[in-house]
Amino acid sequence: MKLSRTTRFATLFAGLFLAFSMVAVDQADARRGGSFGSRGTRTFQSAPPTRTAPQPTAPVERSMSPNAGQAANPATNAARPGAAAQQRPGFMGGFGRSMLGGLLMGGLIGMLLGQGFGGLAGMFGMLLQVALIGGAIWLALRLFRSRQAPASGPAMAGAGAGGGNFSYRDAAPSDAGKSNGASRSFSIPSIGGSRSAAPQQPVSTEITVSGEDLDTFQRMLTEVQEAFGREDHKALRKLVTPEMVSYLSEELADNAQKGVRNDVSDVQLLQADIAEAWSEGDRDYATAAMQYSSIDVTRDRATGEVVDGDEKEPTETTELWTFVRQNGGDWQLSAIQEA
Repeated sequence: MKLSRTTRFATLFAGLFLAFSMVAVDQADARRGGSFGSRGTRTFQSAPPTRTAPQPTAPVERSMSPNAGQAANPATNAARPGAAAQQRPGFMGGFGRSMLGGLLMGGLIGMLLGQGFGGLAGMFGMLLQVALIGGAIWLALRLFRSRQAPASGPAMAGAGAGGGNFSYRDAAPSDAGKSNGASRSFSIPSIGGSRSAAPQQPVSTEITVSGEDLDTFQRMLTEVQEAFGREDHKALRKLVTPEMVSYLSEELADNAQKGVRNDVSDVQLLQADIAEAWSEGDRDYATAAMQYSSIDVTRDRATGEVVDGDEKEPTETTELWTFVRQNGGDWQLSAIQEA
């Protein structure tokens, strides 16, 4: 099939447009962005609005912290099979309609045969209808039994990981059995499972941060940005948590693979305030909303030429940085969220 000149031109234009779009996205992705890290038990919660960041913050997209909301979902997920069973089509659904259609088709065939070939053909059509009706009844009974079979399964759904088969080896001997060596009694575990098996979340207590801590956060804003621009992994390991090191190192590796590097300089804090501060066990957390300006450009690694950004025009950014310290030690950056 030959394509017209107009069609070939349109296809070529669409291909060039797609390729240009992919290159543009590739260059834009070379710059650090997104929301990632951990904020303890508040990782997947929105930080309270502040004067610096009055709008709701973007949720954390990448984190190594377990999501308590997803951990609570197994009970909800366990109820989904029942909901799915209710959403199954009824008897007048797919199979019912097919069966009735078969009966009508059989009747039509019988009528045609009976009218076209006389009495013997009419008897043959009647036998064909009887066979179709008998087959439909057999299929209906089989479908009804197959639907009844899984219904007895959920009765032992809470019997534990053993699939409902209890073994006396799994039962722990009671205290009475220890006092009398001649006889032992076994305690059968509860069918419903033990609630104490669920992991306990650390207690979160609100705290306040000092002016010295605020000065530390402001200083770390500049140090982290410049260390990232220099690709200084040693400085990053000192300033941020191991989880954040993994994310930032991944972005630096992607930049190196693309043949570019992110150059951040002239970081100036414009406005900042504390969104929330709390303690969890031996760890203290503080989330600060910070608005700052910086010269943030992407350069070619070989030539140093700017491929994205303006090296003469600073850009303003508003982000929420969460810092953590353990046992009163030094603060480290543990999460960044876009505001």
